[in-house]
Amino acid sequence: MIRKAKEGVKIEGDAVYFLQNTFLNDWKLASGEQITEPQLTELFPPHICSGEERIQILSSGPDQDWDAIQEMCFGFLSELTSKPDRNVKSSVFSLKLLQRIVMILVGAALMAVSLEVFLVPNGVIDGGITGISIMVSELTNLPLGIFLTLLNLPFLILGYKQIGKTFALSTLLGIVVMSIGTSLLHHVPALTPGEPLLGAVFGGLILGVGVGLVIRSGGSLDGTEIVAILLSEKSPLSVGQIVLFINVFIFAGAGFVFGWPNALYSMIAYYIAMKMIDIVNEGLDQSKSVWIISEKYRDIGSALTDRLGRGVTYLDGEGGFSGDEKKIIFVVITRLEEAKLKSIVEDWDPHAFVAIGNIHDVKGGRFKKKGIH
Repeated sequence: MIRKAKEGVKIEGDAVYFLQNTFLNDWKLASGEQITEPQLTELFPPHICSGEERIQILSSGPDQDWDAIQEMCFGFLSELTSKPDRNVKSSVFSLKLLQRIVMILVGAALMAVSLEVFLVPNGVIDGGITGISIMVSELTNLPLGIFLTLLNLPFLILGYKQIGKTFALSTLLGIVVMSIGTSLLHHVPALTPGEPLLGAVFGGLILGVGVGLVIRSGGSLDGTEIVAILLSEKSPLSVGQIVLFINVFIFAGAGFVFGWPNALYSMIAYYIAMKMIDIVNEGLDQSKSVWIISEKYRDIGSALTDRLGRGVTYLDGEGGFSGDEKKIIFVVITRLEEAKLKSIVEDWDPHAFVAIGNIHDVKGGRFKKKGIH
């Protein structure tokens, strides 16, 4: 509880905790100085009243701007001690955590289905530690789930130390569920027996969706990616290049274990899985940035807004060769809208300069999927 008093501002109950944990950091905003722990005790003498902790702000000198301090107290304390607001934030956090767990569970289960129902029965492997586990399981006749857990464990510990606890826990959950899933599905008949090409195609599709869901939730299902992330920080190679380099040797090993035709099928499955991972993480509506230079920029901009529902930005430019001033249209669209945009520009100015590039992510503004007409 917060209330004004003649001698200052009285703060009781839950507000005491928030003041003690936030006021030290915000004091300099009001008085221009940094307060320390001993000064806190001096400024805010504690009292016990009816079994409830109370703090009373007392003036410590004429140089203190108490009006500013009081305004600041009421500002951030009213926000922090709003119980409904805290409950909403807690609910949102719980919902996001639940959503992440569900996505990891579904993703790991899909990968288990892909391995045991499509890939492994046809002698087709995945890349990374999963591929190594499949080959070792084939050579030893031991369950695949054992090697998926054991071989990923060292990389999981490495990821915990180098990347973070959240990543490691998400990865651990995914690997455990995937390992259990492969054990449960081991005796389920294959859907494409004796058809390695079909197994590679459909197995790659399902595997890519599963891995994509786990990656989107902040985890991983393969220790190779953890190694690649760490090596990329100390080398000029990207994560994708390092993973590809490692997988070349893994697929070569598959050629000796399952035969070279199966190694080639494994590459097909891997390629399809990588494409599906990109789609799951970026979506079918992958964003694109478009730059258009035309004398009819107003007409084109209005048409893009009317027919695509996209906001446009007009930028000032200058021709490097001619020195003429130019107007540049900048707009962000989805991949599905690219063909329509080209058609609109072509209708107004067949000679317009159009440059289109991929965007990894779009945040803020009013960028949403719009209707095309």
